[in-house]
Amino acid sequence: MFAFVNECIKANKEIYDYINQNLKPEDFLCKGDFGEGGDKSLNIDLKAESIFVKYLSSFGNIYSEESGLIKTVNIRQKDYTIVIDPLDGSNNFASMIPYYGTSVALEFEGKVIIGIVCNLINGMIFVRDENSILNTYDLNGTIINSNISKYSQSKVGIFERSYAHPNICVKLNEENFKYRCLGAVALSLSCARYYDFVLFCGNLREFDVKAALYICNDLNVLQSDNILLVVKNKDIFYRLKNLLNNNRL
Repeated sequence: MFAFVNECIKANKEIYDYINQNLKPEDFLCKGDFGEGGDKSLNIDLKAESIFVKYLSSFGNIYSEESGLIKTVNIRQKDYTIVIDPLDGSNNFASMIPYYGTSVALEFEGKVIIGIVCNLINGMIFVRDENSILNTYDLNGTIINSNISKYSQSKVGIFERSYAHPNICVKLNEENFKYRCLGAVALSLSCARYYDFVLFCGNLREFDVKAALYICNDLNVLQSDNILLVVKNKDIFYRLKNLLNNNRL
């Protein structure tokens, strides 16, 4: 599946170049319709989606946060589905906050076999392939670091949507956990090995988590209907697991 990874990298580069070289005022506007994920789609969401469709439609049906199921005509690839969030962190993009990316998961017969998440600010692309090998690439498709956790000296965790869960915030503070809320779930999860932890509380949408969870499959994971916790360190993982068990949402 090297070809799939390569085409996905090309798609991310085109999106990155568009944002940095050809962005228009109307890209910040809402189309007016709610996307498959439940949020209103920005024009930039749909632009990014169209780029992914151009590069990836030959590999299987595409299930997008914006347009839902996009069927392809390639019958040979009928067992493959590509789950995408064309712009992870759309609100950050619209607010000119430099933290957003893209998320792509390739499924075969319902099982994720490739996860790809791109940071559209620095151009770093996290790829875990069908052999479960994790690498980071630049936008030219060059491997830039095959041991991405080697230099990580984390000082904080990430608590996405912390604003909606003040009770958990209080408990984290009492346990001396420092954290940030960054606003792009797939991107935060894919970087979990850099942080003390990544915690998400709320409705788990497959567009947000499928690719990133595959990327994090070597870490400690707690997942329920409304909680997702990913931690590299086992001691921190069990401390947070106990905290969450004692403070049900």
